[in-house]
Parts: sequence; structure tokens; C-alpha cells
Amino acid sequence: MTGSWLCRDDMDRERLLDMEQRLKPVRVVAFGVLAAALLFAAPWLGWWTLAPLAFAGGLFVLADRRLPEAKRPEYLMFAAWAGSELTIAIAVGIAGGPQGATLAWLAIPVVTLSARFSLRGVVLGVVIALSLLVGAAFWEDTAHVLEEPLVVTAPAALILSVAILSTPLMRSDLDHRGEAVIDPLTGMLNRKALSNRVSELTQQSEVTGQPIALVIGDLDHFKGINDSLGHAVGDQVLKQIAYEMRRHLRAFDLAYRLGGDEFLFLLPGAEVREGRSLADQLRRAVEKTLGESVNVTISFGVSASTKGQTFDYDVVFAAADGALYEAKQAGRNRVESGHVITGEEVEVAPELKAAFAD
Repeated sequence: MTGSWLCRDDMDRERLLDMEQRLKPVRVVAFGVLAAALLFAAPWLGWWTLAPLAFAGGLFVLADRRLPEAKRPEYLMFAAWAGSELTIAIAVGIAGGPQGATLAWLAIPVVTLSARFSLRGVVLGVVIALSLLVGAAFWEDTAHVLEEPLVVTAPAALILSVAILSTPLMRSDLDHRGEAVIDPLTGMLNRKALSNRVSELTQQSEVTGQPIALVIGDLDHFKGINDSLGHAVGDQVLKQIAYEMRRHLRAFDLAYRLGGDEFLFLLPGAEVREGRSLADQLRRAVEKTLGESVNVTISFGVSASTKGQTFDYDVVFAAADGALYEAKQAGRNRVESGHVITGEEVEVAPELKAAFAD
């Protein structure tokens, strides 16, 4: 994976997706509060003021449905955020502009900026919010703004204060949560992050029906490197291999270190064929990573859920793990795929479930 203007790296992207899941139910409540306020004021303002709010909610619903397939989910979420801010500005402008009491509503979406995006995203969001604030105020009543500039400067100060105060608080929270879900050696996500993401992908697959491929990789004869060259060299090998593999992933693919020299990748929207193709790219990348100094190869097992069916991690993992075993038995440094058996035809080994739950 690579960084973008709004996310420094795939870890930031993972945090964005995680925060989006946390914000979704809260956002519904917030929209409900705004809708209730507009309903209460409808006899004076008119019922049509609800239309922009409904449109803003629709933008987030659309964005949530497209997240699993988005190559750059951060841009999709920022577009939804900007669209919601724009619709609020339109509603505020039509509802009275500087003479109304709703200009300060433009500060509400600003609260969520630092929870999702890098500092550049926060700055851009604040610029958008302030521009819409000025536009909504002058659009409705320029003379009133010029006569009483406090009607604009007060909500502008609120927007800036919210952004300034929320950013360091959210950065601190994200840093502490990042320490809990990121493997310190490779920078990949760990088992705890995997557990959270599996639950979210399962829910998304129920809605979208899109398949999810799962790839398990295990380095070949890695114990020999540790034994002959030492664990310090082994750690450096793991770091470099993890870096090379992440470079070949799509923006929305998810990479995890399960422990030791075992890695797992989740590919939303991908079937077995795409999973095998990516696994082979990763296999070749690992083979070329260290050249002649250290001979390292990796074997992969691939499986995927069936399109139109809910993603069942235990079943797909068991199939991929069985395929990995076949790859090892067939000579290593290869990719094998496993067939997913649905229903009661397969019973996942208790130790696999226990390992995932750890």
C-alpha cells in the first residue's frame, strides 16, 4: 500500500476505516438531533429545510456502501464529509443565514475531521467550513454581516477552536490505539486489529454480497535464518519482507502479522483468482527482496468467500490454511488455493478458533 494526501500510510487508512465504523451510529444520532431541531422550527422556516439534511445523510450511506471496494477510501469519506458540510451550509443559508441561529451548525462536522484524516485533511476541512460559513452568511444578507460582523466571526472562532482542541486529543487517542493494534516490528496490523476488521467485513458482506479473499503466507525455513544468522538478522529480514509485501497491495487490502513468520491478507471484493494473482506477486517479491545474501522464500494458501454469501472467516481461514499446508508439502515457494466448504460440511479445528480469539 502507499500513502496519499489525506493518509500518510496504510496504518492511517486502517484507523480511518476503524473510526468510520465507530462514528456511523453516532452520526445517525447527530443527524437525528439536527432533524428534530428543524422539525421544531418547521412552522417558521418551512419543511423543505429537511431536504438538504436528508441529502447529506444519503451521501454517507452511499460512501459506506462503496468503502469495501474503494481504492482510496479516505478520498471517498472526505468527499462525503465535504458534501455534508455543503448541504448544511445551504440549509443554514436558506433558513436565515446571519440572522438565524444555525450558522454554528457548520462546526459540528469539524469535530470528526481529526478522527479520520491527517493534519492536512483537518486544515483543508477547516478551510472548507470557513468558506461555506462566509458564503452562507453573505448569500442571505450581506448588509447584516457588514453591519454586525460578529454574526460570522463568532461561529468562525467556534469552528477554529473545535479543530484546534480536538486535533491533539484525537491524535493522542489514535496513537495509543495504534500501539494496541500494530505489530511493532513490521508495522503491520496484529491479531487484535484482525478480530475487529473481520467483524466489520462480515457485516459489510451481508449488505454488499461481495466476496472476500483471504491469503495466508508463511516463510520457508525461516527458523534456519534465526539459528544460523541470529535473531537480529531475522528481525531485519521480517521487516524488509513485510515492507516489500505491503508495497504490492491495493489501497484497500489489509495486511496482518499473525506472529513469527506468518502473515495474513484480507482482500475485500476479490475472489480466489484475484487472491492467487496477488499471492504470486507477493511470492515473487519476497524471493527477490534479499538477493543472494539471504535466501528467503514464502508459501501461500488462498481462499475466498462465495459472491452473494456472507463472509465466514472461520471457514475461509480453514480452507486457506489447508492450502498453505499443501503448498509446503508440494515443495514450498508456491501458491495453492483451497475450496471453501459451506454449511455443516466443514468443522473448523478448535485450536484455529482459539488462536484467532487470542
